Amino acid sequence: MASEIHSSAIIDPSAKLGENVKIGPYAVIGAECVIGDGTRLESHVVIRDFTEMGKNNHVHPHAVIGGEPQHTAYKGEKTYTRIGDNNIIRECVTIHRGTIQGAEETVIGSGCMFMAYSHIAHDCVVGDKVILANAVNLAGHVEVGRNVTISGMSAVQQFIRIGEYSFLGGASGYKLDVPPFMLAHGVRGMLFGPNLIGLKRNGFDSATCKGLKKAYKIIFRSGLTREKGLEQVESEIQGIQQVDRLVSFIRESKNGVTPDHKHRNGHAD
Repeated sequence: MASEIHSSAIIDPSAKLGENVKIGPYAVIGAECVIGDGTRLESHVVIRDFTEMGKNNHVHPHAVIGGEPQHTAYKGEKTYTRIGDNNIIRECVTIHRGTIQGAEETVIGSGCMFMAYSHIAHDCVVGDKVILANAVNLAGHVEVGRNVTISGMSAVQQFIRIGEYSFLGGASGYKLDVPPFMLAHGVRGMLFGPNLIGLKRNGFDSATCKGLKKAYKIIFRSGLTREKGLEQVESEIQGIQQVDRLVSFIRESKNGVTPDHKHRNGHAD
């Protein structure tokens, strides 16, 4: 099917458009952009240079995708924004491309929803099926795993990792890594145990949920040192892939891990 392009849209001659693309009034598409089949760009959407979008994305009015990074060292270098398929990008969302100081690209997966006024900064990597609620802000170099939900008006500091299947509460700030499968919230984000509701909704079985709950208690609430806790989990809970993933994520953390809300540094408040 032929694409539908409004007469007021401005499209750089070097841009490549797929089939059945719909481009609304006053939209702007920059140089060397790729817009996949079935993608819809509503009125006043701006797609900046070097942005690649997959199939069936829907971008709502006044979103700006692939903008120059808010980085004082950026000097106009050719860097990229790469976005997968079937994403919903709502009004006034901003996504910035990478920097040569980072990975040179910002990467977004597929099946995500970014609600109005959310922001994804330079060099971020966002997995599949991620939901950013209204006014969520990701600073530069943040990594967000698949099936993560971050509630409205929350902020994540640069270089932080958010593990897969975690749920972050609203109006919260995160300056340490959030392990996978966890629930976190509070003005200064803290852990409250495994994200059991989210895990069950995503088809995790009872044995997995129980294993993660037990592992959480050992690692975060037993009073053991972090390494001793991890060793005990490895000894006592075997054969559950998600528990192994939790242990490896914590061990790999360079930023430190968000603490339990009652047992910071292994001690009860």
